Amino acid sequence: MSEILILYYSRGGSVAQLARHIARGVEEVPGMQARLRTVPPVAPVTTTAAPPVPEDGAPYVEKRDLAECAGLALGSPTRFGNMAAPLKHFIDTLGAEWASGVLVGKPAAVFTSTATMHGGQESTLLSMMIPLLHHGMLLVGIPFTEAPLNTTRSGGTPYGASHVAGADDDLPLSDDEKHLARALGRRLAETARRLEGGA
Repeated sequence: MSEILILYYSRGGSVAQLARHIARGVEEVPGMQARLRTVPPVAPVTTTAAPPVPEDGAPYVEKRDLAECAGLALGSPTRFGNMAAPLKHFIDTLGAEWASGVLVGKPAAVFTSTATMHGGQESTLLSMMIPLLHHGMLLVGIPFTEAPLNTTRSGGTPYGASHVAGADDDLPLSDDEKHLARALGRRLAETARRLEGGA
């Protein structure tokens, strides 16, 4: 089984929910499996190290996860129209992987969650694409042949899966958001399978 790495940071849980729906889409593709991973939080002043394993949810990412994956889905909540610092901090440590081409030629996708409809979903998705392009990855989005992309009144963009979580981060994923997240996972996995020489 080839694996798609679904790497994300989630503070309120919305990005983690999207990640699980993307994983479902990945696993709808024969021969493909999802590997869910997260990154530890960062703080301006660190007095104690984060535990080596999170108390709940996905395990922390290790650099070998990048080498072992056939594709990557990268997710983050938005912070002023950009990815959150914990995810950016991890990406900033990947100089050796960039130099050795660990991710070159692998497909990638991005996903996000915002508090409001106009909270920077598309700019956040684009901000996550930039380092993936520097790593030589092949970006996939969601085509408008996915019907909910034309009708959604919540999240969902051609740049990647998204969710509008509400100011209190308490809105559940809409049916359209779930559909589009699964569609993105399927498309990423299908692309990875084709690139590996599968049917």
